[in-house]
Amino acid sequence: MPIASYSLGAGANMARFAWLGYVLALAVMFALYWFFPGSLLMLTHIAIMAILVMSLDLVTGYAGLPTLGHAAMFGMGAYSAGLFAKHFSPDPLLGLMVGAGSGALVAFISGLFLVRYQGLAFLMLTIAVTLILQSLANSFQGITGGDNGLTGYDISPLLGQFNFDMFGVTGYWYSMIAMLVCYAVLRRVMRSPFGLCCVGIRENRERMAANGTRIYPHLVRLYVIAGFFSGVAGALSAQVTQVVSLDSLGFELSAEALVMLVLGGLGTLNGAIIGTTVYSVIHHYAATANPFHWLFVIGGLLMLVVFLPKGLLNRFMNRIGRNVLSLIGRGT
Repeated sequence: MPIASYSLGAGANMARFAWLGYVLALAVMFALYWFFPGSLLMLTHIAIMAILVMSLDLVTGYAGLPTLGHAAMFGMGAYSAGLFAKHFSPDPLLGLMVGAGSGALVAFISGLFLVRYQGLAFLMLTIAVTLILQSLANSFQGITGGDNGLTGYDISPLLGQFNFDMFGVTGYWYSMIAMLVCYAVLRRVMRSPFGLCCVGIRENRERMAANGTRIYPHLVRLYVIAGFFSGVAGALSAQVTQVVSLDSLGFELSAEALVMLVLGGLGTLNGAIIGTTVYSVIHHYAATANPFHWLFVIGGLLMLVVFLPKGLLNRFMNRIGRNVLSLIGRGT
């Protein structure tokens, strides 16, 4: 009984800390809006990319499947949301669901054969899927706009009240709230028995199979979930910017997202957000300070990723943990 009561108390404390974290996140959003009103577009971009990187973390960080083709689901979500707004309905929430569903569908179809492979084979096949979709988008210029991009669609006011203005206020809050909701859902998923099974598959696939875990269905399901949230990010991008380019299906976007993820730390949603923020801020200010040589700064950032393979968040948390343990040791 004491053990059970202790477990219940620990669970209640964890839930309380989680809610405090969400309240703190909202406070940070209000602070950013208040102190950086001229940077709302950049902050919106960070929120959208954070959703993409969190979805990538499911595949690469939690399941241990490195991919350079995650832009496939992002781009399909963006094109689907843009085409839906242009030909059917400009409602942003409906378009968001359409984009998410498209990302999940692409992930399901491609994941049926992709997750049968591991390592370099999986990596190369994900690149192939992205390049195929990008080539198809470029071929159907009458539908997608080709090199010129998909334009000419409008997005109706959010909830019928909030217009997407040129200052990016509505887009900021729309993207930030979406990022927070996606984080909460993904956190719940990856802490569930299903999420823990996926982590076990990453650590020791043979042992999980011997324990009776069905590896293939778990990985397909995880890949579809990742595709869903990647499609959410793509739909948000299409709605906020009201343009969809071929770059949304590009290899460069996938590589950039992977760098952000590694920079923040694999296998942690918080690290995905931190890595996205650090990379995007450095990218923005380096390009502003020196438009011609800013890639040198990005190169230095990539070197940092090499020297910090576990990410900034894990390095920071390990440092805090060592300091706490040393303080406890001094007090005993």
